[in-house]
Amino acid sequence: MMSFGSFVYIACLLLNGANMLLQIFCVIMFSDLEMDYINPIDLCNKLNDLVMPEIISHTLVTLLLLLGKKWLLFLANLPLLVFHANQVIHKTHILDATEIFRQLGRHKRDNFIKVTFYLIMFFTLLYCMVMSLIQEE
Repeated sequence: MMSFGSFVYIACLLLNGANMLLQIFCVIMFSDLEMDYINPIDLCNKLNDLVMPEIISHTLVTLLLLLGKKWLLFLANLPLLVFHANQVIHKTHILDATEIFRQLGRHKRDNFIKVTFYLIMFFTLLYCMVMSLIQEE
C-alpha cells in the first residue's frame, strides 16, 4: 500500500510536469508572436484559457505539499504561489491583445523563470518520490 507521502510526491510530480509543459508551450507561443507567425488576438485567446488552470494546479501542488508536511518543498513553492496570487489580485494574469507587444519581454522572462522553476521542482519531486517509494519497501 502506498503511503500518503508517496501519493503527495506522485500527484505533485504529475501536476508540476503538466505546468512545465504548459509554460514551454507559452514560451513557444510568445516566440511565434515575435516572429509574426500568430496574431496577438489568437495568442491571447489561447494563453488566457491556460492561465487559471496553471494557477489552480500550482496552488493544489502547494497545498498537497503543506498537507503532506513536506516543509522544504512547500517553502520552495510559496514564492511562486504569492506571485500568482498577486497577479490574480491585480488582474495582471490576463493577457491583453492591445498591450501584448509592450509587455512581451516581461511575459517571456516570467515564463522562462517559471519553466526553470518547474524543471528544478520536477527533478526534485522525482528524486523525493523515488526515495519515498524505496523507503516503503
